[in-house]
Amino acid sequence: MATNDSIGILSSAYLAVEFLDSFLPQNPLQQPFKDAWNYMLNNYTKYQIATWGSFLFHELAYVLICLPGFVFQFIPFMQKYKIQPDKPETWEKQWKCFKTLVFNHFCIQLPMILGAYYFTEYFNIPYDWESMPRWYMLLAQCFGCAVIEDAWHYFLHRLLHHKSLYKHIHKVHHEFVAPFGMQAEYAHPLETIILGAGFFIGIVTFCNHMILLWAWVICRLLETVDVHSGYDIPLNPLHLVPFYGGARFHDFHHMNFIGNYSSTFTWWDKLFGTDSHYNSYRAKVKQQEFVKEKKME
Repeated sequence: MATNDSIGILSSAYLAVEFLDSFLPQNPLQQPFKDAWNYMLNNYTKYQIATWGSFLFHELAYVLICLPGFVFQFIPFMQKYKIQPDKPETWEKQWKCFKTLVFNHFCIQLPMILGAYYFTEYFNIPYDWESMPRWYMLLAQCFGCAVIEDAWHYFLHRLLHHKSLYKHIHKVHHEFVAPFGMQAEYAHPLETIILGAGFFIGIVTFCNHMILLWAWVICRLLETVDVHSGYDIPLNPLHLVPFYGGARFHDFHHMNFIGNYSSTFTWWDKLFGTDSHYNSYRAKVKQQEFVKEKKME
C-alpha cells in the first residue's frame, strides 16, 4: 500500500511539473540543440558518439570549466577571494599537474570511457532525440548521480586516508596543499579508477538516454573543479544546492589532510563527525575576524 502511495505521489509530481512546463515559453536554444543532436546522429555511429564523442566532450568541458580559475590568478581583484592567499599557483606546479592529467586522461580515463558504447548497447540505451528526457528529469537524474557518487567518494576517500594506503595512492593528490581548479583530477592512476568508479554507478542506476552521460559529466566537473578552485566566489550558483560543501570545505581537507572526505555534500561528514576539525577551524577564524573588527571600531 505504501509503495503504491509513493508511486502515486511521484506520478502526480511528474504530471504537475509537466503541466507547469507546458506554460513556460519555448526555449530558443532547443531547436539549434535539436538540429545539432540530429546532425550528430546522422553523421556519426553510436560507437563514435559514445566513445570518442564522450572523451572529446570530457576534455573540452574540463578545459572550459578550469579556464576561469586559471585566469583568476592574473586578476588582482580576485585575490581577495583566494582561500589560501599565501600559497599562489606557480607555473612549475601547473605544468606538473598538466603532465599527470594528460597521462590519466589518455591512459586511464579513455579506456574506461570506451566501455560506454558497450554499456548503452547491452542495456538498449537510446540516442534519438524523441527519447531524450525533459530538462527537469535530467536534472533530477544528475542529482541522484551526485548523491550516489558522494556516498561512494566519502567512504572510499576516507579509506584511502588510512595510514596503510595513504602513502601509496592518495598522497599524490595531496601534493598540493593549496589546490587549484586543474588539480581536480590530479591523482594516482589507482585513485582515478577507485574514486572514478563512483561516477559510473549513478549512470548504471539512472541512465535511460545517452544524454545523461554527458549531462552528468558537466555536473561532476563543475562540482569537482569548483571545490578544488582555491577561490570562494560569493556569487556562485552551486551554493544554492542544499548541503553543498563548496571550495572552503574541501580546501580545508587539503590544508588539514584529515576530515571533510565528501566530494559534494556535507551530510556524511556531519553524520560521522569528520567535519569537527573544520568546524573548530571556522569558529576560530570567525572569532579572529570579530576581534579584528572590534579593534578597528
